[in-house]
Amino acid sequence: MEYPRVKPKAPVLPVDQGVYADLDELIRLQFKARGFSFLPRQPVHSLLTGQRASRLRGRGLNFEEIRRYLPGDDIRTIDWHVTARTRKAHVRVYTEERDRPALLVVDQRLSMFFGSHRAMKSVVAAETAALAAWRVLHAGDRVGALVFDDQDMVEIKPHRSRQQVMQILAAVVQKNHALRVDLLGKPNPTMLNEALARAVRLATHDFLVCIISDGFGADDETVRLATRLTVHNDVLSAFIYDPLEAQLPDAGRLVVAEGELQLEVNTSDGSLRQRFHDDFATRLQHMRDLGRQRQAPLMPISTVEGVAEQIRELLGQHPPTRRV
Repeated sequence: MEYPRVKPKAPVLPVDQGVYADLDELIRLQFKARGFSFLPRQPVHSLLTGQRASRLRGRGLNFEEIRRYLPGDDIRTIDWHVTARTRKAHVRVYTEERDRPALLVVDQRLSMFFGSHRAMKSVVAAETAALAAWRVLHAGDRVGALVFDDQDMVEIKPHRSRQQVMQILAAVVQKNHALRVDLLGKPNPTMLNEALARAVRLATHDFLVCIISDGFGADDETVRLATRLTVHNDVLSAFIYDPLEAQLPDAGRLVVAEGELQLEVNTSDGSLRQRFHDDFATRLQHMRDLGRQRQAPLMPISTVEGVAEQIRELLGQHPPTRRV
């Protein structure tokens, strides 16, 4: 199995940075929402290219009219039936659909409140959602969101406005700032499926559904729901992870905590490290399986590097030199 790559040298997470998402920072990410696209025409190294490319379609085409052929028209648009009947060349004219709504499914559960490098997974998810929302708005499309934690979720229906993006960011920040280690509630793995079930009802046709999660609680039902989403929509999954989840270091005895519970573990125990690794591998595989049948791509995004740089590397090549 191929695992996400992590650069070996990365700064350790400062105590006062990266723990909670900052609304001002999420707003400033609008200026970094450039140099990548969710449309199918991608640079050669993009995640959305190649023999196993995504079926992401971008906006569709609406038939507008049939008219006489003019010099410079693409000969592939010639309507041969009309041309044969009239004995004059005619072409079919299409216009690009102006509206392709996007639905962001953003995970802010307690399992996301973990990070060993630049930021918590919950913060990385917030930044990913912000970049996606700004990118969709820049493209002129509607954007909505389902933001969920371990207890409930906030539903924001798609609209095309800056105010709508701000509402999404505010909902994400509110859920994010409610996270803390002494939460009275317990981690709820079923909320991922509840969010996807709600997405199935909201994303009726030709949506771009972006699932932003660490995959905690993903199971066969998760795959089934995601498959239903891909029947009439495009699905893109952002798998948020921390390097320590993929490989627990041999650091001797450590005390770990969850709420008021504390436990001393021996990280030198090879079987413990293997179980830790196996849990991560299972979550990763379930996230890969979400779009396996319809080739919906998976974006592994780590807590090590900047989110904009990672997305641009996966979906584009370089920061743009001009406005796009």
